[in-house]
Amino acid sequence: MFIHERHHQIAQIIETNGRASVAELAARFGVSEVTIRKDLAHLEAAQRVTRVHGGALVAPQAAGLALSGRSEPAFQLRERLHEGEKSAIGRAAAALVKDGESIALDASTTALHVARHLRDRRELTIITNGLRIATELIGVPGITVLMPGGRLRWEAYSLAGPWGRPLFDAVNIERAFVGAFGLTLETGLTDAAADEAEAKRAMINAAREVIAVVDHSKWGRVAFATFCPLDRVNLVITDSGAPRDMVSAVRAAGVTVTVIDPGVSAAPSRRARPVGRPKE
Repeated sequence: MFIHERHHQIAQIIETNGRASVAELAARFGVSEVTIRKDLAHLEAAQRVTRVHGGALVAPQAAGLALSGRSEPAFQLRERLHEGEKSAIGRAAAALVKDGESIALDASTTALHVARHLRDRRELTIITNGLRIATELIGVPGITVLMPGGRLRWEAYSLAGPWGRPLFDAVNIERAFVGAFGLTLETGLTDAAADEAEAKRAMINAAREVIAVVDHSKWGRVAFATFCPLDRVNLVITDSGAPRDMVSAVRAAGVTVTVIDPGVSAAPSRRARPVGRPKE
């Protein structure tokens, strides 16, 4: 088989299945893992795949996803998009969290950035359905992590579905920090997966305040399932790329919006308080 034929077939496999490991591709084509890694590097340069540890994922351009909200790209792919904006949003969101609180973080990539800025808190309880968030905080002194039950979803590295509801019914959460695939005035916060949306609803129902952490690419998009109407959101934290007309419209609807400049490295005070409506 010629190299270009192998490249084409590897790309087709990844585009069909969404992902493939180096080991399985090496076994399938009868070549070394070193050769497969070179093949994946070539395909990534051509924007046909996105390399991750141990393999590759389909690239948004090749799959036609472009984060349209109609499909759900894998966590490892979404994690690499708008990293600077997500980190800045995560830092600002974490600044609202006080020692001794109980908070919820969903399994979104932006919530992962919130978690990364919480490692210095004390007597903090975090409830999350995100496996990456749980492993990020495992063993951190002063932080207790609780996880609901659910179906394991590789797309989001999460536990989702109705099985986690008993945990959320039994706890009081100060703030729920949730990401979204889309945000509009009409549909509120939406997600591409119904069971992921169900897990987020359980979080939101248990929380006194709801804080949406969404980068500029999510504004104006609508995904499959609404998990939070806009009038239930207390605060939206976004970046300076968000469309100004939509930001103004959301503010006019009574929701506080904080716009973060990703280029500003200084973190806000961790004692900052959001302006929001208490849970009724």
